[in-house]
Amino acid sequence: MTPREGGGGGGGGVVGLVAYAALAVVALRVVLSYKSVAHAYYEVPRFGGGGGEGVENPLFRKAAAYVAALPSLEDADAACVLSSACKTNDFSLQLGPGHTAHDAFLGARLAWTNAGPAGDGGGGRERLVLRVRRHDRTRVLRPYLQHVESVADEMELRRRELRLYANTGGDGAPSPKWTSAPFTHPATLETVAMDPELKARVRADLESFLKGRAYYHRLGRAWRRSYLLYGPSGTGKSTFAAAMARFLGYDVYDIDMSRGGCDDLRALLLETTPRSLILVEDLDRYLRGGGDGETSAARTSRMLSFMDGLSSCCGEERVMVFTMSGDKDGVDPAILRPGRLDVHIHFTMCDFEGFKTLASNYLGLKDHKLYPQVEEGFHAAGARLSPAELGEIMLANRGSPSRALRTVINALQHVAPAPAPPQQQPRASSASRPPPRLTARWSGHLDEASAADASAANQSPGGGGGGFGKDAPMREFKKLYGLIKIRSRKDGGVVPVDDTASANGRGSDVSADKDR
Repeated sequence: MTPREGGGGGGGGVVGLVAYAALAVVALRVVLSYKSVAHAYYEVPRFGGGGGEGVENPLFRKAAAYVAALPSLEDADAACVLSSACKTNDFSLQLGPGHTAHDAFLGARLAWTNAGPAGDGGGGRERLVLRVRRHDRTRVLRPYLQHVESVADEMELRRRELRLYANTGGDGAPSPKWTSAPFTHPATLETVAMDPELKARVRADLESFLKGRAYYHRLGRAWRRSYLLYGPSGTGKSTFAAAMARFLGYDVYDIDMSRGGCDDLRALLLETTPRSLILVEDLDRYLRGGGDGETSAARTSRMLSFMDGLSSCCGEERVMVFTMSGDKDGVDPAILRPGRLDVHIHFTMCDFEGFKTLASNYLGLKDHKLYPQVEEGFHAAGARLSPAELGEIMLANRGSPSRALRTVINALQHVAPAPAPPQQQPRASSASRPPPRLTARWSGHLDEASAADASAANQSPGGGGGGFGKDAPMREFKKLYGLIKIRSRKDGGVVPVDDTASANGRGSDVSADKDR
């Protein structure tokens, strides 16, 4: 090989390296450009928009709160940790400048980046940047932003301080008025001593109500739900109402019917706000009438108008809770019907299962050597102690669980046994049969008033609207089945089916059993 040829080979190698480098740069640019083309970017500035340059963008605040609650932020390599100025030991994470948090929605992958007040390219503006794939943006962008706003609104409502309102109208007051204070009742659905199945049903009903805005609007019904809590004093009705308000995140309007200014209950209702729980206690005592000369019929009429009159539809997302210390038998059925009182929850005296839950809450006990004696005492007394009485015993003896249990045993030995339930009279027909109810082991039972109405409609003789009762189709089928059997076996000596027996819906079943 000549020197010229060797130098040419070296030059060719350099040219090849340069060509490979150029190709790599081009490939990198293609990849980067494809990545930028494959994604769409949307900026959410903190200030500006329709309100002007100095007005904060509401979407920025909601998006920042939403991103701060993303689970992916806890797994991020970098984030800002902040503490609350109102509560101790309350820490939160926020997306720091230049940091990214990932999210998923409807099968699409999205990412939020805090661009920060960048001076280069950002103009010093504080902003969040949402990244979404181009082929997903048409499908998920608007629903995703609506999802971000709704979740942020719910978080803000749950973080805000709840208020307890009480009516202060008195003699000579020009109009009903409310005064408020912070609602600090610590009761929650988790701490309430109630049968787990019953508690789960109530929780599911409340959650369904919270998510039912569009459903109620589609039906043309006011977005509200009403509950009746009834049972002896001390069984936890007021505490359960407070737990409901805490679970919903609603303010509480406690209407004291004994105060002046309650002559116009509709005016009181018009001064309440949406997302509130309206509490009316001792409904049965109010309906019986008082010493002011007002009759029970007049009070019933006023309460009916308060429950479902036009004024009750002036606000949305309301839960109305009524309590009674007696039974439902003495109350006008018009008060108890669905639409006025949708869900009925019976609170009874505490039994051994409820006692164990209270002992776990008050004393931290899961089991104890005295539990068999306590259980025997409950069986002998027939559950004659209220949760309030048991709670007071445990509170006074919280330093010594054994002393608390011995005190409970002694209290059970000194209470009168529960009276035997009265004998049930035989019912004339299935139409008067009460609706099926869930029997709770600890706090009575829950029965939905709407189930009673539906059960009565289904069991009525003319419930179908066409002259046939509920069992008419089956009765006609059995009659036809009997006639077919007669024709097919008339030569075999089979006893024919009686037409009168077939008419009552039972004779054909008996004949069929004999032929098997």
